[in-house]
Amino acid sequence: MFDPRPPSAKSRSKAVLLVIVGVVALSAVGVALLEWRAGADRPTEQVVLTPDARDYLPSLDLEGVEMAAMDNSLGQTLVEITGTIRNIGERHVRSMRLNCVFFDVYGIELHRVMSTIVRSEDGLAPGADQEFRLPFDDIPEGWNQVLPSLYIAEIIFE
Repeated sequence: MFDPRPPSAKSRSKAVLLVIVGVVALSAVGVALLEWRAGADRPTEQVVLTPDARDYLPSLDLEGVEMAAMDNSLGQTLVEITGTIRNIGERHVRSMRLNCVFFDVYGIELHRVMSTIVRSEDGLAPGADQEFRLPFDDIPEGWNQVLPSLYIAEIIFE
């Protein structure tokens, strides 16, 4: 039957708390959905290695590639890959980009980043080498903590 007594303050505060939690949860789901849709609409950059560049791959040598991780002042982990690229061929390389592919513990691709390693005005002359440094602070959870696979994705010649 109908109880004419007004609800107690305790039951009102529970109801208000439930409404607040519901609104926050719906807001979080809405923001996540908008972020996901925005990412889906963004075109992924497709870089194709030209046949000329593919033929030149044996003339480029990645040496001394190492990975280090450190925590920054914001509590994030910064992963840094360093190494040297050596041009042992006869062509002048003006620009070069690598695909850095991070995997999860099951060997499934988790994250891919295109990074430029040769971009100076001088480029990379025949017989020259150049050090590179690639910092990453956005690697998703689940990464297997192993050096990512590095693939030369683009070579632009003089």
